[in-house]
Amino acid sequence: MKKNHRVGIITIISLFVGILLIPALIVVPFIGKNDSATVQPAEQKEEYTTELPESLSPFSIKVLRSQTDKVEEVPLESYVARVVASEMPANFQMEALKAQALAARTYITQHLVQEAPFSQIADVTDTTQHQVYKGEEELRKQWQHDYNKNMGRIAQAVKDTAGEIITYKEEPITAAFFSTSNGFTENSEDYWENEIPYLKSVESPWDQKSPKFTDQKIVPISSLEASLNVQVENGLGNLKLSKTDGGRVAKVSFGEQTFTGREIREKFELPSSDFTIEQKEDHVIFRTKGYGHGVGMSQYGANGMAEAGKSYKEIIKHYYQNTEITPVDKQTAALPLEARMD
Repeated sequence: MKKNHRVGIITIISLFVGILLIPALIVVPFIGKNDSATVQPAEQKEEYTTELPESLSPFSIKVLRSQTDKVEEVPLESYVARVVASEMPANFQMEALKAQALAARTYITQHLVQEAPFSQIADVTDTTQHQVYKGEEELRKQWQHDYNKNMGRIAQAVKDTAGEIITYKEEPITAAFFSTSNGFTENSEDYWENEIPYLKSVESPWDQKSPKFTDQKIVPISSLEASLNVQVENGLGNLKLSKTDGGRVAKVSFGEQTFTGREIREKFELPSSDFTIEQKEDHVIFRTKGYGHGVGMSQYGANGMAEAGKSYKEIIKHYYQNTEITPVDKQTAALPLEARMD
């Protein structure tokens, strides 16, 4: 091959490679060091922080830990967050979590203002005697890799409602709550002894989505007779039931023996006092609707309202009739000095 012919071929190849490289040379200088060649998602997941500044809390709570018998002193809003984490599913709607935060904050405020401390060293326990409370280590163990996501959502709900409580005639209310209704909440006087004006029966149709909406329990007739000190020799033909406004059992009679629905629920550890009784051979079947005492705010009802677009304030006003949402600062003047933070 002649030398001039080889040079021509090399020149053509060089021009071709140059044409291919020119676009890259034009583009590369304009890619910054923070730019990425990968395509970013169009939507980023919302992230929350688990931290709650102590400045949000006007006072602290002394909690007696049942497992260690030690007192844990916790800023108010951190206490509220951990109660919400212990009492309501963390994947509930944000507005439901906010409503639960108000109920928890109201409960502890009322307890400090109107009731005696649990002991000389603690305001409350961490059990259902007051409000269920789990510490950070317990929640991390429970949720594991979901801790940051779950606690972050709850902390956001607490921050968004920080300092708010539920009041009736300028006093913090008895912020009763429970898991699942039977379609209605219960009048306070139909389950407890006292009538409380803001704890009245209201509709709660959203609860039908709850996994706890229906249940049943089988009890041998011999156990029924022994527990109630009754005789069911001729079956349940003489059984009589009366209902409350909320559709739960007010009273049930076995012949001449009469019990409240609450007594039956507690004796046989039923989920609810809305029950029917059916005899099958040598046992009876209790079929129940709902889970819990039924007074105040239904948690699954609150979540259903939130899914329907209702705000936490609307949820609170529905379940606690004729109440107001007010700043906790108005109540702190009545708190004992040792309960306040410096």
